[in-house]
Amino acid sequence: MPAHTELQQQAAALRAQLNRAAHQYYTLDAPEIPDAEYDRLFQELQALETAHPELRTPDSPTQRVGGAVLEGFAPVRHSVPMLSIRTETDTSPAGAERFDEQVRNHLAGEQRRCELKASDPRHRAEPLHALALAALAGQPIAYVAEPKFDGLAISLRYERGVLVQAATRGDGETGEDVTQNIRTIGQVPLRLHTEGGASPTLPVPPAPPVLEVRGEVYMRRDDFEALNETQRQKMAAGDKAAKTFVNPRNAAAGAVRQLDPAIAASRPLSFFAYGLGEVTPPAEGGPDWASHWQVLQALKAWGFPVSALARQASGAAELIAFHAEVAAQRDALPFDIDGVVYKVDALALQRELGFVTREPRWAVAHKYPAQEQLTRVQAIDVQVGRTGKLTPVAKLAPVFVGGVTVTNATLHNELEARRKDVRVGDTVIVRRAGDVIPEVVAVLPDKRLPGALEFTMPAHCPVCGSAVLREEGEADHRCTGGISCPAQRKQALLHFASRKAMDIEGLGDKLVEQLVDGNVVRSLPDLYRLGLAPLAALERMAEKSAQNLLDALQASKHTTLARFLYALGIRHVGETTAKDLARHFGRLDAVMDANPDQLLQVPDVGPVVAGSIHTFFAQPHNREVVAQLRAVGITWPEGEPAAHALLPLTGKTFVITGTLPSLSREQAKEMLEAAGAKVAGSVSKKTHYLVAGAEAGSKLEKAQALGVPVLDEDGMRALLAGQAPLPGG
Repeated sequence: MPAHTELQQQAAALRAQLNRAAHQYYTLDAPEIPDAEYDRLFQELQALETAHPELRTPDSPTQRVGGAVLEGFAPVRHSVPMLSIRTETDTSPAGAERFDEQVRNHLAGEQRRCELKASDPRHRAEPLHALALAALAGQPIAYVAEPKFDGLAISLRYERGVLVQAATRGDGETGEDVTQNIRTIGQVPLRLHTEGGASPTLPVPPAPPVLEVRGEVYMRRDDFEALNETQRQKMAAGDKAAKTFVNPRNAAAGAVRQLDPAIAASRPLSFFAYGLGEVTPPAEGGPDWASHWQVLQALKAWGFPVSALARQASGAAELIAFHAEVAAQRDALPFDIDGVVYKVDALALQRELGFVTREPRWAVAHKYPAQEQLTRVQAIDVQVGRTGKLTPVAKLAPVFVGGVTVTNATLHNELEARRKDVRVGDTVIVRRAGDVIPEVVAVLPDKRLPGALEFTMPAHCPVCGSAVLREEGEADHRCTGGISCPAQRKQALLHFASRKAMDIEGLGDKLVEQLVDGNVVRSLPDLYRLGLAPLAALERMAEKSAQNLLDALQASKHTTLARFLYALGIRHVGETTAKDLARHFGRLDAVMDANPDQLLQVPDVGPVVAGSIHTFFAQPHNREVVAQLRAVGITWPEGEPAAHALLPLTGKTFVITGTLPSLSREQAKEMLEAAGAKVAGSVSKKTHYLVAGAEAGSKLEKAQALGVPVLDEDGMRALLAGQAPLPGG
């Protein structure tokens, strides 16, 4: 025998040994030779191929690792699109029942169409498949149920049994060529196991000329934790490029899309096969499968890992049982899943059912509810929101819940924290409510550490130091700092600039974000100290826009006391209350110095509103902001307190509707309020007058039904001038 032929046989034997050993180790988790023996055989093959490069083949185990760094991923057009399947978000058994019903309903629709065609001589009768007719006769439909893996979808193309290309899903039509990186995954066979098969119990079909295998690249939970621990060690050693990964799916996807195959090889990736793309048809030497279950058995025989959880199921009842069974195992599984997948088993029925909007009618993903996990509360912090609301937040020992690593969970408010009795050091159940907001569900009291203290909301804002207040009847605590609290700065600026407050045109959300985030504006008075050059330098601002804003700021300096009071953003002080305060006291200093009893004398101001106003002006920093706003030139007309008893419309309630001939509703409202009236938004028995213009609508009808007097604009003006009698007068 020629020497070269002997070398070829030697290399082939080494490849077969190594491939079998890798399958036993990576896929079956049942290694048959020690690691040292595997390494010895690998090095022997590597040396042989180095000395004789012509012996190196694409399916050689030596080709799994290394290779040149890629400049970019080449596009791959999928010969059979990688379509996504519909998701059933109802996590109850009804989700499985609904899918079974939808399959049956579509088959019934197809049967009706076939009957219509059969009755028309112009059409050729095409009866449904016998399996479809059996399902319509009441027999349970055969399904295959599988776990829904949380990884990255991949298509593997084999030609004559050898892996020639691997591609990502991409947009379903075109993906990226990631062949070199997929070769590094030990569970992906580089050559189909057709001689003896991967399992002695499974019949081994011959390798078709073309076979595209669809599956999921994922990372086991233990491999993910080990990878992150390695990353943490690198970070501790000063490696600035190192970082931990958020979840196994992201880590797996990132590894597959590395341009350096050596980096991909260093990541512990796994693979499950679950379907097919392009396959040579039976007429051209391809396999002739009748069911999806047969496909899975063939994939296993060829050496692909197929989930041991996959099973055949008869009818909706067995789908429901599978969903419940896998849910009970979910936390103990070595990999992440977010649901299960049901597929009609018979390929003939799949063809009958077809697709709708690029989703197969014969498959559905049935989701699970949000996961819950145990972890420990390391601290309880308090966060201050944009409106001053204080929220206790549990700082947690990192725990993986619902696809992400959770370190914080909301406790909502002090009452909720006490109701659940969450304390520092407690072991708690954490859930991602709606898969979005992590929250503490419950405490395990038997695991509580001795001396754990009950949570208490701080008396002062952790951001600005202002007093914290919880009003009677409310669950939330709030910072009283208002306009001076940095946490509330953006909201305070937007409210201050709003149309019914200081009416500063051009000061919107995006600009406020820039001004606050860039520390250009730290308080309300800073707005009036802005210069043209700094403003024009901001993103999306030019000199003209900047000048327009400065002009609007200058114009806003001339306002009314009511607008200014409203602009301060005092809790519970709306536009109407601000007008009542201005009218009652006449001067700002009188409002600021009023005690709660004096504030209660203002119409429609109750104990809660009076307390809020008094608390606001009792804060030295709020008074300082007011003083600075006056110092930058904001002015308004002031006068003596109004004698409400002498105002003609004191105690009367008006409603305005429709379009008035010469006044806007706002102008009419201001005229009525200046005369002491209250202007409401809806008609009731307490309404004294309705002022109606054109197209008055339902408010006019209700006023007429209740017997409320109706005025037009001239009638309102006459009433204000004292030329018309008041109701009951």
